[in-house]
Amino acid sequence: MKKMMLIMFSLFLTIAVTAQDDSRERYTWTLGYKPDKVIEYSPVPNVDLKLNLFFPDDYTVDDQRPCIIFFFGGGWMGGTPAQFYGFSKYFASRGMLAIAAEYRTERAYNAIPRNCVEDGRQAVRYVRQHAAELGINPDKIVAGGGSAGGHVAAAVAMCATIDVEPESTISSMPDALVLFNPVYNNGPEGYGHKRVAEYWKEISPYHNIREGLPPTIAFFGSNDKHVSVARINAFQDAMIKAGNDSFTHIYDGEEHGFFHINKGGRKMFEDTLTKADAFLVKHHFLTGDDQVKRWTAQAIELYMKSPQAKRL
Repeated sequence: MKKMMLIMFSLFLTIAVTAQDDSRERYTWTLGYKPDKVIEYSPVPNVDLKLNLFFPDDYTVDDQRPCIIFFFGGGWMGGTPAQFYGFSKYFASRGMLAIAAEYRTERAYNAIPRNCVEDGRQAVRYVRQHAAELGINPDKIVAGGGSAGGHVAAAVAMCATIDVEPESTISSMPDALVLFNPVYNNGPEGYGHKRVAEYWKEISPYHNIREGLPPTIAFFGSNDKHVSVARINAFQDAMIKAGNDSFTHIYDGEEHGFFHINKGGRKMFEDTLTKADAFLVKHHFLTGDDQVKRWTAQAIELYMKSPQAKRL
């Protein structure tokens, strides 16, 4: 009888968790948006990669807009810039020029993780080099991304020796970082170590923390299978100890990728966006109050009227 009760209780918990998960309001991560313009950059000879641009409503090329560049996730194996179309469109609505960047992956280019970071660095450098013609303030470029893309953004700031153009006089250092569950410990105890074993000390952001890094905000779920809470806290502690402005949000019970509206749902999407917006206001990339809930409501309303609309 006692065993049966335990089985029933376990079943109840499973049903409760499933019901809770199914109740989340999920939509495609693009929210139906497409880039306003697509341009190409060449991180290495004979390779052209896309930068997907999202413009503010009143944008002109004579502006000096703050810029945010997002790098997609996919374990350095694959992925698509479309992961950050929704995020990009929101920040464009707040006055930034937002970019969802492409970089080489293993499946598409037979790339190794080092190449991913090289491309991320060159993307930041390209945007800064062409700031005047893009209408961007070269001193207000934010790098962001999720998972492997969060690693790329962090490594661009922290892992200075990975650079295909080290002699360049154009800085590839971002002015701030907005990171979503980045895998930033690649040491023997960290993520993807076997794939970067020959150069892990160069590519692991945690092992390259130093004074003078850009202000950083990071978002994690406590149940992230790729990054433990202990490693998350170790990174945050090391950043503060080095004198850097860094803040980490850990969401209880959430898993890897929870910040995407097609995974964690609308509530998590809105909450991470709200905190990222406040961080960028604090560091003078944005001004005024966030518009997250109003913007998301309008975006979903427009999306649900479109032919391709569906709840996930």
